[in-house]
Amino acid sequence: MNLEVKCRPEGFWSAVDVWIKKPHVVNKRLCGATETEYRDVSSEELELCLCSLTGVNLRDLPGILSFLSTGHQTVPSWSVGGRTIIPKAVIQSNGPKLYKEIVVKDLNGQTVTFLPVEEKSEGHIILRETNIYQIQLQEQTDDGILSLHTLRPDQWYSDGVAYPKLTWLTSELLPKLARWATDSKATEFKSTLSLIPVEKYSILYQQLKNKYKGIVKVWPEVTDPEKFVFEDVAIATYLLKCPSELLKENQPGFNATVQVLWAEERAEKGTTSRQSFVDLGCGNGLLVHILNNEGHPGKGIDIRKRKIWDMYGPNTHLEEKAITPSAAFLFPKTDWLIGNHSDELTPWIPVIAARQVISRQFKTDVLSSVQSSYHCCYFVLPCCFFDFCGKYQRRQCKKSQYREYIDFINEVSIACGFQTDEDCLRIPSTKRVCLIGKSRRYEQAEEEFADVKRTDYIRGRQALIPTVVTQKIHSGSHQHRDGQEMAKAACDWGKGFQPREKIETVRNCAALPRDFVDGVVLKVAMALLGLAGEKTEEEKEDKIGKERSKWNAGGSLYVRDVAELLEKSTLQTLKKECGGLQTLLKNNHQVFRVEGGQVHIRDWRTQGPQTDLKRKSQTSGALKTRLCWFHTHHPDGCPLSSKDCVFAHGSDDLRPSTRPLKKHRS
Repeated sequence: MNLEVKCRPEGFWSAVDVWIKKPHVVNKRLCGATETEYRDVSSEELELCLCSLTGVNLRDLPGILSFLSTGHQTVPSWSVGGRTIIPKAVIQSNGPKLYKEIVVKDLNGQTVTFLPVEEKSEGHIILRETNIYQIQLQEQTDDGILSLHTLRPDQWYSDGVAYPKLTWLTSELLPKLARWATDSKATEFKSTLSLIPVEKYSILYQQLKNKYKGIVKVWPEVTDPEKFVFEDVAIATYLLKCPSELLKENQPGFNATVQVLWAEERAEKGTTSRQSFVDLGCGNGLLVHILNNEGHPGKGIDIRKRKIWDMYGPNTHLEEKAITPSAAFLFPKTDWLIGNHSDELTPWIPVIAARQVISRQFKTDVLSSVQSSYHCCYFVLPCCFFDFCGKYQRRQCKKSQYREYIDFINEVSIACGFQTDEDCLRIPSTKRVCLIGKSRRYEQAEEEFADVKRTDYIRGRQALIPTVVTQKIHSGSHQHRDGQEMAKAACDWGKGFQPREKIETVRNCAALPRDFVDGVVLKVAMALLGLAGEKTEEEKEDKIGKERSKWNAGGSLYVRDVAELLEKSTLQTLKKECGGLQTLLKNNHQVFRVEGGQVHIRDWRTQGPQTDLKRKSQTSGALKTRLCWFHTHHPDGCPLSSKDCVFAHGSDDLRPSTRPLKKHRS
């Protein structure tokens, strides 16, 4: 199959790299792939290299070499590497089946060829010639031609996993490559799972997913169970060790030195003790439950208990407590601090991980002991954008807001003295970049000086926020601060921090006093009714137009003009709600229609539930459960009869609701 594409060679190779490194973005039955290093070879070296890697005899090689050079009009520049393809499903009972391919690139000829190899027995490798295929870009004056060729199309083998059908390659893969080649843009972030071995991650993820998928069926929260359960399973997988029994040493791709994050750390330190942790702002607590259940000592802390906490059992350690950055909330004996969508705590987690516990003698007010957090590490997955004392304010318009915020947390981490790593998780979320602080940029003996730098950095950020009153320490040079000043700094470094409320505040105007809402609705509606509504020529001529002229539909105003009708105190109240005035008007859709930033009186003859396709029609259980605003307040009454109106015309017309009660957030 051939496709005409407008792309340059660099776009072609960018698309090929996506297919080599991330085959799972097209083939959903795969978890990913790992690569070996590429090396440049001459044509003569290529023959020996392929014989060694594929087990093919020299006498059988000419046909393959001829296929590799198909359509070449330039002197080839060969580069040979390999990749291991990792399927989602565990195909063999004694371990996962890993697929290997030799990847041969001709950098001058814009061609890449994939040669699948299989290990039938220990040390015995065979080449699956039936599934050798090639992707090529033929450059022309204007457009290029992207093509896909196979060595043995009539003998193609498909297992539906790493060997998809030939029709899939031409109908799915090739168009994707064409789009990537013409749309190639440099990403702001690193590749997914760039810091850990994909094969071990994939195996453990499938194991944990099967182990904890039952929680989806009993999820008591109003949040999406599949998203939250499998997201926390993925985060736990990233941190945990892959048990050795899941990846046998006799399996292709086994590497005894490769570990997942925490297991790798244990191997580096030469210990078998499992890491302890504290999850700050743990929310539903599922990540804590999984880590506890998999043998890691630790706990989760959140200001508000969730319903699901009671389902986990006594072995899952969760605490309902307000978290305020201060000397009272330091964890020097904890190995890892975790911030999983921890919102306002996110910038504080590197600080808390780096801080030291300082105790002092109160009579003399001097430093008596320091308990260092030098070996404490952290993992954060930022979501909402918070600074130390409030919402994060953007400073650069050239970056996306998300990229800028990740850079800010990285800046905090560096200021706290961490060597910081960045990675992208494989989770069902648009906010999937994590930051990891595993080691320090300074020696332990330099802790005092590092703490001074942390304090100065935090106070510098706090000084940018007008509502935060900071107190500077006037003590001369950093090196000569005494214990009293260090202790004072340790006690007040969280000044200005605003923890979230224990009871989650509903801020969609639904919790505003009824009298307040009714007053705003009446004032806005009467202002609209005082405006002359424009009629089309058709409306003036037909019956509907004559009927409409008898019922005042009012005019329209922009939301900003509606705001000018209201008192300052009313606007201040609405400003505290998400969406403000516009949200209140949309909530009262019985009275108003808000479209394109303009507010209109709703005409239920033409914009009711029968004709408004954007809204679901009222269910029978909700009919006549609320009074009709137009029947009560409109000078001309309701334009519909009581029989046709879904709202009650008077208290005698009211009916009890038969709709099921909604779940409320705990």
